[in-house]
Amino acid sequence: MKIGVIYHDKSTCEFIVWAPLLEDVKLKLLDPDEDLITMTKDSMGYWRATVEGVSPNARYMYKLDGDRERPDPASFFQPEGVHKASQVFDHSAFNWGDECWKGLDLSDMIIYELHVGTFTEEGTFQAIEDKLDYLVDTGINALEIMPVAQFPGERNWGYDGVYPFAPQNSYGGPQGFKSLVNRCHDKGIAVILDVVYNHLGPEGNYFWDYGPYFTSKYVTPWGEAINFDDPYSDGVRNYFLENALYWLREFHLDGLRLDAIHSIFDISAKHILEEISEKVRGLSKKLGRRFCLIAESDLNDSKVIRPRALGGLGLDAQWCDDFHHALHTLVTGEDMGYYKDYGSIGDLVKSFKKGFVYTGEYSPFRKRNFGHTPKGRTSEQFVVFSQNHDQIGNRMTGDRLSTLISFEALKLTAGTVLLSPFTPFLYMGEEYGENAPFLYFVSHSDSGLIESVREGRKAEFSSFKWKGKATDPQAVDSFVNSKLRWEKINSGNYKILRDFYKFLISLRKDIPALANPDFDTIEVYGYEDRGIVFLRRWCNGSHIFTILNFKKNDVTITVHLPELVRPETGGPNVGKVTWKRMMDSSDEKWGGKGSVLPDNLISGHDITIRGECMALYCLTKDKE
Repeated sequence: MKIGVIYHDKSTCEFIVWAPLLEDVKLKLLDPDEDLITMTKDSMGYWRATVEGVSPNARYMYKLDGDRERPDPASFFQPEGVHKASQVFDHSAFNWGDECWKGLDLSDMIIYELHVGTFTEEGTFQAIEDKLDYLVDTGINALEIMPVAQFPGERNWGYDGVYPFAPQNSYGGPQGFKSLVNRCHDKGIAVILDVVYNHLGPEGNYFWDYGPYFTSKYVTPWGEAINFDDPYSDGVRNYFLENALYWLREFHLDGLRLDAIHSIFDISAKHILEEISEKVRGLSKKLGRRFCLIAESDLNDSKVIRPRALGGLGLDAQWCDDFHHALHTLVTGEDMGYYKDYGSIGDLVKSFKKGFVYTGEYSPFRKRNFGHTPKGRTSEQFVVFSQNHDQIGNRMTGDRLSTLISFEALKLTAGTVLLSPFTPFLYMGEEYGENAPFLYFVSHSDSGLIESVREGRKAEFSSFKWKGKATDPQAVDSFVNSKLRWEKINSGNYKILRDFYKFLISLRKDIPALANPDFDTIEVYGYEDRGIVFLRRWCNGSHIFTILNFKKNDVTITVHLPELVRPETGGPNVGKVTWKRMMDSSDEKWGGKGSVLPDNLISGHDITIRGECMALYCLTKDKE
């Protein structure tokens, strides 16, 4: 069921809004005069009015039961913010130039998360366009954009959005967002949008006036849950199904990142996420374009990414927090909060092998058994990272890794992520070691709500016992200080680190063994006392061997390697081969002390590797 404002042609416009419990809904057009137009209600609670001669930028509101005037919950544009009138937007008027674009396979993606407001000084969609050549040069081919749905004010992470169909006015609105996507596709960059289907923000949330969008049956961190399975839930489900299809269809997006799905509650026979997956697959088939659905999930349950035919929800991939936590604790030594569950070489080894660290074991932090086996899933279904907006912004002072660990360790974490068998994900600025914080910020207008946010943030930090003073989310400085400092990228270690990222990404794209998303073609060995991980991967005739040293000191260790390899299986075969060093993060060219590793590895021999270092060897067959 379509909702919002639909142009049937250039002179006829249909307005559709769901309000099943109201007795009277009228359309109030504000341009050029204020006209009240009667709407008719169908048996499912949808009110309609068809009006001729409506301009593409006409503003309107709905008058509910004769006394309340409210914006459209399915508004496509809120030019004056969350409390003012909605504006008509004709999606058919945009001139797309991406007819040949069919999308990217998930296994080919190098994902780069950004926040529109802080990625550039201007904080707009247009300003991002000016940075696309930089991203392409770095090797990025997929953007994951934090939520852009209209939120109150001009400063927000985006998770307080209250108009899920309306791109933020201060970013450039729907026209600006379409232009950005169009330019991205022209540059060979896919665009994934972060969408929030587990709650709606508190300020400007007028959904309560329209109908039973929420249920008290479940409680979420944000209050009552969205109603996906109680009475009248069909209209709510339709709203979010239409929203998912809307972004993909009208904005030509390549995928959606679904925020915190563990807080989406639905005991229907067909879960709302399964239905979203089903509808998106149908749209993909119809349009002949690839779409991906990526979940943020705190469940460690492979059902999320299992195909619907096998009883799963049918999502393509999920963020893998276990990989982050295992890596983060090794390089930082932190053991507070949920980090107490991690910290060993064995944790990282298991994540390399399975994705999840917890597959049913007891979790000291949760004080219960946690997780389930991901057997049967492929490695590209796990999106891995050393940093993201949550893991930085939910620290008390917004610390990036660049302020917590050494330069050598930054290179080590980059190699661990980018040479893994998973789908790699970078957070904006990570590639050059940005050290400006990424803080939590809002610009609410209600004093009580502002104070509630301040206190809520303080409570979140209690289990971590971080030192320092929490910043004020409402303060303008919290936003301004979170902007990237682009002037750094061509100087000193910033330039070296970015060049290092570029080189790693190029290796991943050029070497088949690094691009192969298969748990069956990987061997991982961990040496807890030495802080060493050996990682071997192969694909047909391509073989790589990665050495990761998480100790701060140099380590000497014996290497055992297959010198005779059958290409298709990785097993023994006739033919002399050599493991040749391709890169070492301690090389002077990468700002290190200089490599002490041999040019060629020989099985059974001792090697010494620098502290906090990663190195890559590739197998080459000797000439006969």
